Amino acid sequence: MPSYPYRTIREDLRVPLPDGTGLYARLWRPVTDDPVPALLEYSAGRLTDWTASDDARRHPWYAGHGYASARVDRRGHGNSGGTPGDATDLPDGAAVLAWLAGRPWCSGRIGLLGTGPAGATALRLAAHAPDAVHAVVAACPETGLRPGGAVPAADLHARATAHLADAARPPDPQYLGDDWRPRWQERLASLEPPFPGWLADAPPDDPPATAAVPTLAVAGWGDPSCALLLRLLASGAVPVRAVLGPWPHGLPDEILPETLRWWDHWLRDIDAGALKTPVLRSWISTRWTGEEAWPSPDVRDIHYGLDGPLRTAGTASDDRHVQVRSPQHTGLNAGAYVPAGRPADQPPDQREEDGRSVCFDSQPLPEPLELLGTPSLRLRLRPSPAPGLVVARLCDVAPDGTSVLLTRGALVTSPSEPDATVELAAAGTTVPPGHRLRLALSSAYWPWLWPDPDPAGFGLDPSHSTLTLPVRHLAADSGAAPVTFASPTLPFPPPVHTTEPLTARPERLTIHDIARHEWRTELSPAADGTRTHPDGLVRDEHTVTAYRILTATPTSAQARTDRTVRLERPAIGWDITLQTRTELRCTPTHFLAHTRLTALEAGDVVFTRDWQQQIPRESD
Repeated sequence: MPSYPYRTIREDLRVPLPDGTGLYARLWRPVTDDPVPALLEYSAGRLTDWTASDDARRHPWYAGHGYASARVDRRGHGNSGGTPGDATDLPDGAAVLAWLAGRPWCSGRIGLLGTGPAGATALRLAAHAPDAVHAVVAACPETGLRPGGAVPAADLHARATAHLADAARPPDPQYLGDDWRPRWQERLASLEPPFPGWLADAPPDDPPATAAVPTLAVAGWGDPSCALLLRLLASGAVPVRAVLGPWPHGLPDEILPETLRWWDHWLRDIDAGALKTPVLRSWISTRWTGEEAWPSPDVRDIHYGLDGPLRTAGTASDDRHVQVRSPQHTGLNAGAYVPAGRPADQPPDQREEDGRSVCFDSQPLPEPLELLGTPSLRLRLRPSPAPGLVVARLCDVAPDGTSVLLTRGALVTSPSEPDATVELAAAGTTVPPGHRLRLALSSAYWPWLWPDPDPAGFGLDPSHSTLTLPVRHLAADSGAAPVTFASPTLPFPPPVHTTEPLTARPERLTIHDIARHEWRTELSPAADGTRTHPDGLVRDEHTVTAYRILTATPTSAQARTDRTVRLERPAIGWDITLQTRTELRCTPTHFLAHTRLTALEAGDVVFTRDWQQQIPRESD
């Protein structure tokens, strides 16, 4: 254990809620007679197994620097009581805040910490109970499910499958005793697949775009949360700082000292320089940069007309409109919606995708072009009787033809509006001199997005269409102090032994059945394999996800995931297996979801249920 200013202690306990339900918690505290501030990470991630390794590194580190750091499982998850459900999430969180503030070892000042869904929960909980929260650190806060009104396929399907499979996991008898089985049976009986709510015309809300309390927000470029971080910065209601770096989804270790400075300033009144940093620190291609304000005076909008600075090569026509009609497998090289750091998460060379799209190219750039912010695309569309899907990708094309994806966006168009604006994902990058910009437009992007039922595509008028790029001044860093980060010395994680599958599947495999004109993509997650935890728990997971589509038939799109999770404690003969299958298809008017959940104890089926759900695709 590294040396910190405070010795620490750890205890597992239950936080009582007003209705009598107990939430399972793990608490690390500094050894001191003085009250200290508290930090709360409130998550559905199962603190005794799924998040145990990360928890055992970060929370003792915070405790060693003078904070009571609590990790609490949400209602109906892990070893917490009750049944899963979002309706009680914020009231439960507010009750946990009140419980923490009332402990004799707590000074009454509390910060919220979270990553992914827990990061979004931290922002929502701060807005729900702003008087109880003094600061927030949110990493990659999970955003809503409809970019530009389009319905995600891969991300939504994967999240819905994980949502059900994770909620079905039982409490652990080592921590709950003999009460685990009735609690598990109650949990299983309450479960419902989330597809109706997530696919409905009004999906769950994004986290608030205005911070309710001082907030430090962190994400990696490529994470869907980047645009939310920039909106939080621009809101200006309370102090906000943001860091956008070259990381996958998660909270990187080198940011932890920045979080400590944030906590020290807002929870302990220690001026550690938390507000002396640039409001936005971002990694741009090869270096860290800093912006003293956002929007930044060093970033200006540059407009590129689609009939001038950007031009398309095509057959001459008297029709001023350019027709975009893409094969339905356009999007197979999109990469992961939420990059987790594996090689196959990154989009490969985009030349194949460009060939399935209508492309507008610039001339070779005379000097570097530095982008920082959110590009947008204004289109004049041919009138259409029905909504349509517009997908825009911005690429960096090298002299040898290599096409690198910079950013992308999507929009479901309105039939009554000829002018449409596509907001592309936030980006921070440099396009070298001699390279070209390429705007690639398509009418499909599978399996990222569910296809438009009508394969006709859309027509656009380039003479009334404009790409707007946020261009950072090349001399913006002149005289600025360097931006640096230092990794902390963290405790060693608990020794979890991992056994990889004997025949590891490829991360991402694409199969083209030429005779059937079918394209199929199979994904295998990093979590597959067997893990033996130091407390004796053996956790084995295997997941296969497949997406298929026919080249010319949008309603042939299908998504399917088979997931098996086995939890064992050989010392006490405890053996649980959960088998989940989710299938999602579409018709011109509906999404069709079939979900099956089977639970086994010691090899015997103790629960099984099938759901058949039909959800209207009203505005998709």
